Amino acid sequence: MDTKLIFKVLSNETRVQILDWLKSPDVHFGPQIYLPPDADFKGGICVGSIQEKTGLAQSVISSYLTLMKNAGLLESRRFGQWTYYRRNEENIDKFTEYIKKHL
Repeated sequence: MDTKLIFKVLSNETRVQILDWLKSPDVHFGPQIYLPPDADFKGGICVGSIQEKTGLAQSVISSYLTLMKNAGLLESRRFGQWTYYRRNEENIDKFTEYIKKHL
């Protein structure tokens, strides 16, 4: 776990907001119409939906999501031409334990 990278991710208000929204994706995003119904990726949200909610450029959101994935806070899966992201709860729990132990 790269804690420095996680802290970098968390230093940006929009990235923290994205993590919060993805905690309850059904509340914050509409139905994901391009996600196949048989897809095993519960809670996955399309990049376009995240971009629309933030109001930021798609390139900015893509770079944010990539950084968050590289930090281990998100996981992604591609279905056709669409990429979906969701929280990586296992790694978020590990980071939470790290915080409890070291801070």
